[in-house]
Amino acid sequence: MTSLTIDHVSRWFGNVVAVNDITMTISPGVTGLLGPNGAGKSTLISMMGGFLAPSTGSVTLDGHPTWRNETIYKHLGIVPEREGMYDFLTGREFVVANAELHGLGKKAAQRALATVEMEYAQDRKISTYSKGMRQRVKMASALVHEPSVLLLDEPFNGMDPRQRMQLMELLRTMGDDGRTVLFSSHILEEVEQLASHIEVIVAGRHAASGDFRKIRRLMTDRPHRYLVRSSDDRTLAAALIADPSTAGIEVDLDEGALRIQAVDFGRFTTLLPRIAREHDIRLLTVSPSDESLESVFSYLVAA
Repeated sequence: MTSLTIDHVSRWFGNVVAVNDITMTISPGVTGLLGPNGAGKSTLISMMGGFLAPSTGSVTLDGHPTWRNETIYKHLGIVPEREGMYDFLTGREFVVANAELHGLGKKAAQRALATVEMEYAQDRKISTYSKGMRQRVKMASALVHEPSVLLLDEPFNGMDPRQRMQLMELLRTMGDDGRTVLFSSHILEEVEQLASHIEVIVAGRHAASGDFRKIRRLMTDRPHRYLVRSSDDRTLAAALIADPSTAGIEVDLDEGALRIQAVDFGRFTTLLPRIAREHDIRLLTVSPSDESLESVFSYLVAA
C-alpha cells in the first residue's frame, strides 16, 4: 500500500503564494482533487510528482522525499495537464521510449497502448492526434511500468464521452486493486462518479477532505435542503415547521412537493418519519437537493 504525504507544504513564486500550508495524505483508492482555477492544484501535483520543490514543508512517497529523488518514478506515473510530447514520433514510439526509460521493452509499451485503447492509432504521428488521443497516449506512457501511484492533472480534457467512460472505468479498477490514484478535474460530475474521497483546495489553502456527503453534513452553518412528496403535504408541513430543526418550508406547486430547509440534520432525519407515522402520512419522496458534490463545492468556494 503506497501513500503520498503532504506535510505543511507551501509554495510561492516571488510574492505570489500558490500553495499555503497544506497537509494531507493521499492513500490507496481514487481521490479527486478539486478547486477553482488558480487554486493551486497543478502546483500541488507538480510537488507530489517531484517536479517542483516545496518552499516549506515536505512531500514524501512512503516516507521518501519526492524532490530530487529519481527512485520514486519506479512507483509513480504522471499525466500532466500541459503538453510535453514529441510530435514527430508515432504513439507507439513515444510509449516505447518511456518503457525503455524504465528498463522495459516493447511488450510493456504494447500492453499500455492496449489498456487505453490506442492500438488503432499507434503508428500515426502524434502531430495528427486529437486532444483526446494525446491524453490517452500520455496515459499509456504513465502506465507502461504499472505504477502503484498515478497522478493525473485534468486527464479528461478533450475526450469524447466514450473515451471518458473508458478512462473512468480504468481508474476505478486501479483504485479497487489497491493503487493510489489522484486526479484533478473541473467536471464535478466525473469526480462525483469516480472518487471515493475528495480533497478541496481554495485560494491555495486546504478547504476540506473526505467523502463529500460527510463534508456536507458537517456544514452546520448551512441549512440542509430536501424535496419531500407525501400523501398529505399540508399536515406534514404544519407539524415540521413547529419543530426547531426546520427553518423554512416552501410549497413547490410545479413539483407538487415541499422544499424544506433543515438546520439540525440529525434531529430532522428522525423527526420526519416519526411525524409521518403519527399522522398516518405516506412519504412518497425524500430527496436531499443540496448534497451533490456541486453543492458542496459551491459552498466551500463561497465560504
